[in-house]
Amino acid sequence: MDETAAVIQPPPLLFRLLESRAIFEFGAFAATAPWLRLVGRGDKHPVLVLPGFTASDRSTRPIRNTLAANGYWTHGWRLGTNLGPSDEVLDGLHARIEQLHAHHHRTVSLVGWSLGGVYARELAREHPGIVRQVITLGSPFRMRRSDRSSASWLTDRLSTRFRDEVLNLALAEHAKPPLPVPSAAIYSRSDGVVRWHTCIDTESRHHENIEVYASHNGLGWNPAVLLAILDRLAQPEGEWSKFRAPLPVRAWYPRPASWHAVA
Repeated sequence: MDETAAVIQPPPLLFRLLESRAIFEFGAFAATAPWLRLVGRGDKHPVLVLPGFTASDRSTRPIRNTLAANGYWTHGWRLGTNLGPSDEVLDGLHARIEQLHAHHHRTVSLVGWSLGGVYARELAREHPGIVRQVITLGSPFRMRRSDRSSASWLTDRLSTRFRDEVLNLALAEHAKPPLPVPSAAIYSRSDGVVRWHTCIDTESRHHENIEVYASHNGLGWNPAVLLAILDRLAQPEGEWSKFRAPLPVRAWYPRPASWHAVA
């Protein structure tokens, strides 16, 4: 897709109404939490989890608690509510990842939910030497400034707070170099906030897409999402390979699309 393509519109009304299922996904998370804690032990490398638009570290507690129980040093972003790429957010993100790298003396994995994933990909491009991998959850990194999501009305109101650097975030993905670190883009075709095809990457040796059945607002505690995150983080550094769902839960993961398949 390029800048001359038609403007992408928000997801259909049905998908927006289905966002209420996030509460049932949280119930499924509560039921499977003991099992998720037994998936495996991590290598204690640091993981920075970035919240979505209008959310804070409170929203990412299920992710961080699950990862911590599996042996990772997990961290919130500590920048309050995510109201877009303001000076405070952009400067704070760079300082935060550098701080974690200096503290742990290890590369940092980034997990970003929605807009948080857009930030994570840009951090990886700017700090490739200290980022281990990027995992995005329903992150519309292929959206252009003219495209619309279910939250665009609020983004428009807050845009006066954004730094000019946000224009770099809004560049079409095809105009940017590939991520210099491995990545996994987790997405749902029934996402009610952003169009799913704005959240997927071009499949390659070190970049993959993982499809799940989920709402946008439930991605942070959906058991299928958490299992995929744990699997991705458990790979030894420098030995990245693509996700293969465990046989007992393979039905949780439809065959993923690649950007070339829908562009």
